[in-house]
Amino acid sequence: MVNLEFVERKSAVLTPSSLVCLSKTATINLTSGCAHGCAYCYTKGYSSFPGESTVRLYENIAEKLDQELAKKRILPRSVYFSPSSDLFQPIPEVQALGLRVVETLLQRGIGVAFLTKGTIGEKFFELFAKHPRLVQARIGLITTDQSLLSQLEPGAASVALRLKQAKRLIQLGIQTSMRADPIIPGLTDDEITFENLCSQMRAVGVQELAASILFLRPAISLSLQKSLGGTKLLQTIQSRFVKSKRLSIHAEHSTVNALPIEERREIFARLKKLTDHHGLCLRLCACKNPDIDSGSCLIAGIWNEPLLF
Repeated sequence: MVNLEFVERKSAVLTPSSLVCLSKTATINLTSGCAHGCAYCYTKGYSSFPGESTVRLYENIAEKLDQELAKKRILPRSVYFSPSSDLFQPIPEVQALGLRVVETLLQRGIGVAFLTKGTIGEKFFELFAKHPRLVQARIGLITTDQSLLSQLEPGAASVALRLKQAKRLIQLGIQTSMRADPIIPGLTDDEITFENLCSQMRAVGVQELAASILFLRPAISLSLQKSLGGTKLLQTIQSRFVKSKRLSIHAEHSTVNALPIEERREIFARLKKLTDHHGLCLRLCACKNPDIDSGSCLIAGIWNEPLLF
């Protein structure tokens, strides 16, 4: 059960992220903490993380956003949800506040990009249908194995629902991609997993996949131990990181324990072979793999056309 706490946001609502790929993009976090409870979540190492099974909702965020936008001479081109939480958590209060905030942005002609593993409420679909050119979506999915996914992401939406939502967004004319992040060594980096993922993506009309591989920090390792302790799943992951190397990543300008570059290249090569086979575009996260790629995973979308009312 998730403990919901209501708090006031003291700092600015629109902020750049510490993630390099979002550093020039306005971002919004409705909450600190997330009800999806993903075992591998990197934000569990942040000082602002409220603890397991706790979500702090910034209840004044809609009013503060109105004030900030009213003071701006030039409005942001787009806003990304969310570097440290999910816009579509299974908490009615979070979704209600999120709807108010997203509607505020869209009504001003500000684009909205989001990455989600959650359940998108019906009222969001109704709103998105009125502004399809101002919305860009990315659905997070690391495997089509529901049993495994339920252990790794206990509070997130089902595989079937995520695929259904992706298809519906595409049918609305919304640019929609998917994201396999993190690929978990030993659990979701095999050819069968990649084949199932790619084939299901094509079946619903998705044409682009962004990907990165799990890295470890103390907080992530502890979270995996709490979630998977005593299981073969945890032992499998740990065995793959025995020869891990320290890697300086562009995400938050920090160092992490990552698989050796040769292993990561091999995993990406397997995935690339299958995305090519299915006619999919593969984008790697250079923030997390600066020794392999220099491109962008385009997590905040592509906004080529002027955003007008």
